[in-house]
Order: sequence, then C-alpha cells, then structure tokens
Amino acid sequence: MCDNNYRSSGKLIGNESGLVNSRFILLTVIPLAVILIATVIYLLGGRYVETENAYVRADMVSVVPEVSGTVLNVAVKENQNVKTGDLLFEIDPQRYRIALDQAESERAEVQTQIETMKASYREKQQELSVARNNQAFSQREYERQGELARKRAVSESVLDSYRHKMELAEQQVLQVHMGLERIKAGLIGDPDIAVEEHPLYRKAQSALEAARKDLDDTRVLARFDGIASKTPVEGQYANPSRAAMSLVSVASVWVEANLKETQLTHIQPGQKVEVEVDAYPDYSWHGRVGSIAGAAGSEFSVLPAQNATGNWVKVVQRIPVRVELENTPDAPRLLSGMSVMVSIDTGAQSRGPAFMQPLTSWIQRVFGVDAAPEMAGDSE
Repeated sequence: MCDNNYRSSGKLIGNESGLVNSRFILLTVIPLAVILIATVIYLLGGRYVETENAYVRADMVSVVPEVSGTVLNVAVKENQNVKTGDLLFEIDPQRYRIALDQAESERAEVQTQIETMKASYREKQQELSVARNNQAFSQREYERQGELARKRAVSESVLDSYRHKMELAEQQVLQVHMGLERIKAGLIGDPDIAVEEHPLYRKAQSALEAARKDLDDTRVLARFDGIASKTPVEGQYANPSRAAMSLVSVASVWVEANLKETQLTHIQPGQKVEVEVDAYPDYSWHGRVGSIAGAAGSEFSVLPAQNATGNWVKVVQRIPVRVELENTPDAPRLLSGMSVMVSIDTGAQSRGPAFMQPLTSWIQRVFGVDAAPEMAGDSE
C-alpha cells in the first residue's frame, strides 16, 4: 500500500512539473519569441521594397515601310531571330524602277539644256561682236556720206539710206545684247557655272536621289538585332501610314517596376535590385535602379483623370521605375511582357533608439545583413 502511495505521489509531482513547463513555454518562451520576431521585423523592415507589379520590357518598334506597294517577298518567319541589316520583306519595286529611269532621263535632259544654254551664250557673244563691228562700220559710212552731202556730192536720199543702215545696226546690237543677257540669266548670272552647280541640275539630281532611295526602300531591313513579330504575308498591301510588322530587341532588355508612391521614399538610382521571373522560378537576376519616371503612370494615359471635378476618390498612384539588369551570359532569355517580382535594397532601415543599436548590430550579423545608414528621425 505504501508503494502505491509513492507511485501516486510521483505521478502528481510529474504532472505538476509538466504543467509548470507548459506554463513557462506559454507565458515566457512564446511571448519572447514573438517579441524577438517583431523586433527583427522592425529593425530590418523598410529596407527592402518589393512589388509584383513589374514586367520585362524591351525596345520594340513598329516596322513601317517608307514606300507603298504590294509585299512581293517575306524573308523572315514569325518569331525568327534577325540581325541588323537582314532583309525583312520586299515591296514590288517595278514602278520605282520606272520612276528611277524617268528621273535619270530628266537629269540628262536638264544637263543637255544647261550645256545648250552655255553654247548659246558663246554664240551670242560672237553675234554681239559681229553686230558691234557692223554698227561701227555703218557709223563710219554714215559720217562719210554726211561729209559728201554737205559738199553736195550725194543726194539727201542716199544719206537717209546710210542713216537707216546705221540705225538697223544699232538695233541689231541691242537685240543681240538682250538675248545674251537672257541666256546669262538662265545661267544664274554666271556663264562659266559648272553644270553640277546649276539649280536645275541640282533639282533633277535631288529627284534622282529620291527615286533611287524609294527603290532602295522597297527592301525593308532590320535596324537592330531582334525577333520578328506580326510579319506580313505576300500579296499584302503595305503603306507608310500603317505598321507592316514589329521588331522586338533582344539586346536591350530591362524591367519596369510600378511602385506605389508610398514606396518611393528611399528609392534612388543605383540601388541594388533582385529580380525573380515567374517563368524561371529557380533563377534570379540582379540589377540596379536605372531611373525613376517623371510622372505617375496615369499621367501617360490617353485620357488622364480629371481630379478637379466634384467626384474625387484618392487612389494611391504608381510610379514606373526602370531597373537595368546585369549582363549574365548564361541567364535564360527574357521576353518582353514577362511578369516578375522585384526587390529593391534601399539601404535604409530603422535602427530604433540608441540603446537598441547593439541589438541591431547583433541581428544584422546573425541574419547576414549589411549595415545600412540610419533613417532620418528614427533615433529620436
């Protein structure tokens, strides 16, 4: 019977000891753990800014042909990689070849016209010299006949005849001189002007170069390395007012993170960024904050919000932040529009009061976090 009493007493003592341990855990250990976790979150919180409203972006251009016409040949397939200078598609060049031939003919015609004017100018100079000689001769003949008429050696009718010849010679000189000035004006006042410097030739040359460019533009080439998208089909009519296809760059890729305006307090260009892409959950990219947009995303919409109305609701705006990714050769390929998660190390965190700084340093060492500058106002 005594053994039974001892056993009962041992069980009672054991139960009481277990109860004390449970109470100790509930009343001491768990609250301390909660306080420690809360302290860690408080001291390390605010340094990293994260958002899932972020996407991969790349330079993407709409390929618009410089000339219009029927697509004669498509040299690339949908989603094909292309290099700078590769042929994308070709527009029927027939009418542009005809226009080029016509422009070449017009330039040759203008060249002949200018050379003819220069030759005519030289001929007119000779005519003017002959006309002036005739005028001088007629003047001398008239003067001699005038002397004879005063001596009554010739009649008045003969003198009138020589006077008429002299006047005709003067009119001939004036007429040839006017023709010479007209040709000179056609040569822009410079009879020795080079054919290539004449405005008519330069105009024809410009038309020829434009026609040659139009013919060259029937071959649409890639302006940069990228991926061909929305490619046209043969027989489709292309014109400069509508994009024929798109070209997405593979060299220039960045991330656009749309942060809430309340998250921008400590965001600065150059801060480190870690990027996780939904398509590659086992891989992380690193980069830096490149720039912060000059306006909220809503400001770039086609119809910006009109807040000066009676119906107004405050909405937290989002500001686009550009993240430049580090070049990693073995990284998976990123495509424009992919969803990503961005974590920005702002380098700023709350240290709490001065007496907690040793605890902060210990927590940083334990969690392997680099020391960060003190946030303004947190130590007060």
